[in-house]
Amino acid sequence: MRDAVIVDAVRTPIGRRGGALSEIHPANLSAHVLTTLATRVGLPPELVDDVVWGCVSQVGEQAGVVSRTAVLAAGWPVSVPATTINRACGSSQQAVSFAAAAVISGQSEVVVAGGVESMTRVPMGTSSKGGEHIPKNVLDRFGVDNFSQGVAAEMVADKWGFSRTQLDEFSLRSHELSAAATDVGAFTRQLAPIGTVATDEGIRRGSSMESLSKLKAVFQDDGVIHAGNSSQISDGASALLITTSEYASTHGWSPLARIHTAVVAADDPVVMLTGPIPATEKALKRSGLSIDDIGAFEINEAFAPVPLAWLVETGADAGRLNPLGGAIGVGHPLGASGAILMTRLVHHMRDNNIRYGLQSMCEAGGMANATILELL
Repeated sequence: MRDAVIVDAVRTPIGRRGGALSEIHPANLSAHVLTTLATRVGLPPELVDDVVWGCVSQVGEQAGVVSRTAVLAAGWPVSVPATTINRACGSSQQAVSFAAAAVISGQSEVVVAGGVESMTRVPMGTSSKGGEHIPKNVLDRFGVDNFSQGVAAEMVADKWGFSRTQLDEFSLRSHELSAAATDVGAFTRQLAPIGTVATDEGIRRGSSMESLSKLKAVFQDDGVIHAGNSSQISDGASALLITTSEYASTHGWSPLARIHTAVVAADDPVVMLTGPIPATEKALKRSGLSIDDIGAFEINEAFAPVPLAWLVETGADAGRLNPLGGAIGVGHPLGASGAILMTRLVHHMRDNNIRYGLQSMCEAGGMANATILELL
C-alpha cells in the first residue's frame, strides 16, 4: 500500500511586519524555500509533479497563482506545474494534506507542499476590500453583523473562564520558549536564512507580565485580548517534500516522518476558533491513537485562548503543547503558518525521538485541519 512521507521540511525565518523580509516579493520568498529544499535533498526539480501552495490574501503581489510564479522565480523547469489554495490560516497545512492524497492515490510521485504570506506587502483583509465577502443572509442565519476573530477570541476566553493574567502568562511562555529554542539551535536545521536574517524576528526578549499588563484590550473595552496575547502579523514561507516511502528509497532519500492521519473539521463560525478541538478528536478516532500516544502538539497560537481551551477539552499534557513556543512568540504569516508549524513539529520529533506528533490550527469560518505525523 502506498504511503506519504516527508523527506525534508524547510522554512524562512519569520519576519516582523515591516521587517527584514518586507522588501522581498512573495514569489521570491517562496522561490527561496523551493530552491533551498531542492538543494538540501538533491532533488532534480524536473521530478516534481506539482507544487501545492497555501496563500490567504491572493491579491496584489500574491495574485495570479503565486505558486507558479514562485516556480518560475526559482528557475525550475517550465514543465513544473503549481496551484495555490486557500483554507484560511490552515492553507499550507491543507496543501500538505492534498500532496499526501496525491501521492497515496498514485496521481503523483513527488509533490512539494508549502505556503507563503507577506502580510507587510499584502496586508490582511486586502482580499475583501471593495465588497462584503459574507452575504447578509449568512450573517442573519447566525444573528451577527459580522464574523470577527478578535471578538471570537474574547468569546472563547469568556466561555472557558480564562483571565487576562492566564492569557498573558501563556503568551510570556511563548516568547520564552521561542527564545530558548533559538538559543540552543533547535530551529537551525529547518531554517533557510535569507541574507543576514537567520532567526525569527518577532521574539521579544525581556518581556514581562508588567509590560503586557500595560497593553490595551483591542476588541472590547473591558476585554482580555490585546496585541501581546495575539499572534504577530508576519512575513514568511515554508516548503516540504512529499513522496512515497518506495520512491524515496529509490532516490536515496531518508524521510523524516510519515503522514499518518490527516483530517479537516468545522465548528461554529461565530466562535470560529474552537475548530482544533473537534479536529483533534476526529484525527485521534481515525488514527486509532489516544491523546496520550502523542508526544508533541503544535496548536497554532492565533490568540492565547485557543490552545488553552484546546488543552482543557482534550486533556493533553501541557508540557507537550507548543514546546518551542508559537505564533505569539514568533509570528503567524497566514498562508505559510501550517507548513511552518509542520516543519517545526517534524524536526522537533526527529531531534527528540518522538514517535507521534499532532498539529492543528483554527481557521476562518470555524474550520480546522488536524494532522498526525509518525516518526520514521
